[in-house]
Amino acid sequence: MLGDLGADVIKIERRGGGDDVRHLGPPWLQDQDGNDSNQSTYFQTVNRNKRSVTIDYAKPEGAEAILALVAKSQVFVENYRPGTLARYGLGYEDLRAANPAIVYCSITGFGHTGPYSDRSGYDYLVQAMGGVMALTGVADGNAGAGPMRVGIPLADVFAGMNAVITMLAALRHAESTGQGQHIDISLLDSQVGALLNPFSAWLNNGQMIGRTGNEHPSASPYGPYPTSDGYILLATFNDREFVRVAEVIGRPEWAEDELFAKSKNRIANRQLLTQRMCEMLEQKTTQEWVAAFNAAKVSCGPINNMQEVASDPQVLARGMVVEIEHPIAGRMKVAGSPLRMSETPVSYRRPPPEAGQHSREVLDE
Repeated sequence: MLGDLGADVIKIERRGGGDDVRHLGPPWLQDQDGNDSNQSTYFQTVNRNKRSVTIDYAKPEGAEAILALVAKSQVFVENYRPGTLARYGLGYEDLRAANPAIVYCSITGFGHTGPYSDRSGYDYLVQAMGGVMALTGVADGNAGAGPMRVGIPLADVFAGMNAVITMLAALRHAESTGQGQHIDISLLDSQVGALLNPFSAWLNNGQMIGRTGNEHPSASPYGPYPTSDGYILLATFNDREFVRVAEVIGRPEWAEDELFAKSKNRIANRQLLTQRMCEMLEQKTTQEWVAAFNAAKVSCGPINNMQEVASDPQVLARGMVVEIEHPIAGRMKVAGSPLRMSETPVSYRRPPPEAGQHSREVLDE
């Protein structure tokens, strides 16, 4: 994200292979002849706009090289277990001595304090410990019941976003005072901070909102519904919208029916409403229903797979699929930045680098 916003990001990688995510496949990035390379598609997702330098910081001259980079940098980001870099003279106090204004951001599984601080932590583990898997999946008593992870690394993404927000705030402080600081971001904190209403329900009402599958505990109709050729996702949050839903579906009388007229009644009679809606929705195609509901200002859309997302006209119009030149793949596609600014737009200057590609260039600088 910082690279997209214009920062010169220098990625320090291990000598003899680089970042582990480079080799986290399959699938693998394909070269211009369509053959699999030794680079994962995973690595390409978050490594554009970076220069790669390979350094062995366990050797004194390696640590000295990093300190020389720090002296000319504004931000230092690391995600080792607490205390690891300090053993090599690269802890916050060491870097602050070299550059008092340095913003030193540590991202770990559980943070630098607390009883879990020395544990390693991955996204999947944090989804489990942070409550997400207790909220995701089919409810008990139904076929396929059990905890389920979310299909993308939410804790990783939240922690990265929190790190960016905090670093930008710390940079403002450093620019005005000359004083840097240590930022301590954890995956678990980031996940717990994103629990929103299920966590508040427990903290303030003692109510445990468990796994509800595709049903929303506070709204109906809200979720996926079958059509004649697939599914739609229909989201109705209030009584006004339900009036429009009933009209579009051809059952305007439902808006006056005491079983469905109010949100609390629709939730109490969710199964009956779902049954009756399915009988109606299965009479037309997904495309027909999406057009009809959106024309009536009801939130509705298809349930897209990756191919459909990549060709969605709104996704394309917003520049969320970007082509860049890559030394292995030639023209390759990446997800665009969601950040939109009128005066300082994001830029895509560099493809994901090869390990150590810029070592000489950066160290000469």
